[in-house]
Amino acid sequence: MVFEMDDIRYEVLIGTGGIGSGMFFKLNGNHTLGREESRSGRFLAQRDYCKLHIISHYVKVVLGSYFRVIPVGMVGEDELGHQIFNEMTQTGFDMGFVEFHKNAPTLNSICFLYPDGTGGNLTIDDSACNYVGIEYISQLEEEFIKYRGKGVALAAAEVPLEARQELLQLATRYGFYRVANFTTGEMQTVLSNGSLKIVDLLGINIDEAGVVAEMDAEITPPQDVVLATIKRLRIENPPIHLSITAGKDGSWTWDGKEMNHISAIPVQVISSAGAGDAHLAGIIVGLIMGFHLFQAHELGSLAASLSVTSPHTIHPGINRKSLLQFASNKNIALSSQVLNFLAS
Repeated sequence: MVFEMDDIRYEVLIGTGGIGSGMFFKLNGNHTLGREESRSGRFLAQRDYCKLHIISHYVKVVLGSYFRVIPVGMVGEDELGHQIFNEMTQTGFDMGFVEFHKNAPTLNSICFLYPDGTGGNLTIDDSACNYVGIEYISQLEEEFIKYRGKGVALAAAEVPLEARQELLQLATRYGFYRVANFTTGEMQTVLSNGSLKIVDLLGINIDEAGVVAEMDAEITPPQDVVLATIKRLRIENPPIHLSITAGKDGSWTWDGKEMNHISAIPVQVISSAGAGDAHLAGIIVGLIMGFHLFQAHELGSLAASLSVTSPHTIHPGINRKSLLQFASNKNIALSSQVLNFLAS
């Protein structure tokens, strides 16, 4: 069985967000890094990528040549920028809306890892991504017109918030399905400025959910945080769909009426960096295929779980075939729609 364009609900993904790379630094000791602490460690031979690139990559490689992916952003006129641009071109993205900025560096970061595989990121704030503004996004209007009612818009972090809001406004105007994620530091702003009212699917992690729920996610049971997040978001945007990842505690989705939880799949974690982005990408793929959110959640869980078995934030081996094999090896029961899609 081979799926064709007639089988899918949407025909294009147009997304903006961070495009860049970084380095991995493995810390000695699992305790959380303190504000004034000096900690030893070492750099690792691992590749780190930014949010838009990670999410878009998985959407493209899982759906294949039938599906068009248009990333929107900027990289620096430097060696790293050209390297990433070439990698994205080889993946098959439409790169017509990714430009080189002559006066700003490509977005770069240091991803720090604890020995247990968890970690975080430190990212520069003066990169080319900072120059993705409202006017830059507005040039996409013809693409939105072309795919009116037939596309997914992705507003990912690491470009200015106003640029992402402009993308969501265009998506609203032309009937796109609107997906967004925001950093922990941005959550209070988007809760107060109305941005969540023009989002169909919000993809966040448990820490970001804690801001919404006004709870400390480090000490509160995850399900309590999820339930409180749903309660508040139903006030902000009653029909909103929600995806929340919580590492070893699994992940949750909310379809506007019901909640679904999928336990974490037991794997040997090499690096958890990028797992949340892989999870959101899997859900987006499922929605593009016309699946219900809970079925799309299955794909998200598979993608996230397989992604952490790679040292890189983009697992180079993820595709439909590898996801199917992974599910089989782990004896994961999949809905017939997801199983047939992965087997196609």
